[in-house]
Amino acid sequence: MMSGDDLERRGRQKDSNPTENYASYSRTETQWTSWLIPVFVVVNIAVFVVVMYVNDCPKHNRMRAHGKCVARFLGRFSFQPLKENPLFGASSNTLEKLGALQWQKIVHRHQAWRLVTANWLHAGLIHLVANMLSLVLIGIRLEQQFGFLRVGVIYLLSGLGGSVLSALFIQRNISVGASGALFGLLGTMLSELFTNWTIYSNKAAALFTLVIIVVVNLAVGILPFVDNFAHIGGFVTGFLLGFILLPRPQFGWLERHNLPAEVRVKSKYKAYQYVLGLLALALLVAGFTVGLVMLFHGENGYKRCH
Repeated sequence: MMSGDDLERRGRQKDSNPTENYASYSRTETQWTSWLIPVFVVVNIAVFVVVMYVNDCPKHNRMRAHGKCVARFLGRFSFQPLKENPLFGASSNTLEKLGALQWQKIVHRHQAWRLVTANWLHAGLIHLVANMLSLVLIGIRLEQQFGFLRVGVIYLLSGLGGSVLSALFIQRNISVGASGALFGLLGTMLSELFTNWTIYSNKAAALFTLVIIVVVNLAVGILPFVDNFAHIGGFVTGFLLGFILLPRPQFGWLERHNLPAEVRVKSKYKAYQYVLGLLALALLVAGFTVGLVMLFHGENGYKRCH
């Protein structure tokens, strides 16, 4: 933590640098109360309950082509047979009806709203629990540091970015889940580390930890039935948004009222933060524009990128 002597020394020596210790820096910033992420969790759970209500396995599985409903004591909330859905959830027909990502309907039936609704649906209880635990662990910390508005924008746009890339490459199957939005939060954590590099005291450990988390989660996408295109699209979107929305002001800017006039910084952010932010904005706009144009023109992503 920077002491009073440090500040005095700063006043006497114009060329000395402000502290780079993250702990002391964080004390100068507002700590937000996290409420949006818990709301997102509640909404996802509520949507899953509605999906299971509409699914009504006992009513729609009378032929028992895939076996009996699971947990039949739940009545209409019981799960599809495990041979049909091993994640303890609804049928693919129900998910498609309620807004799952489906290329044919997005492109030829002009149901672009599926790019958004798919992010609030989950294939099953296991899928839901895994995503919500990840959302709580990652999202609450980000919201406490950066506020609900910026984190909310990152979450929603990352989900959209994941949906666009998924729809371009997965054209024969449906896709659901908040994974794209979650990977967007992971991506923004990485770019936040880069754009605020100077305030971290243990840079190598922070970078190594984040890279391991990202690599492990992307590796999960190799497994069957996992939509890695949504993961990649969400991650890239969140990574770019981090440079745009999450740069931290210079420590000297936050403490400018406590410092002598001759040593106060004149710019809120450093030059490289402005450059990274503008570059990320240009890439983000270009990416969404190209992706949406290709999607609504019925392009197949595999023909452009094998």
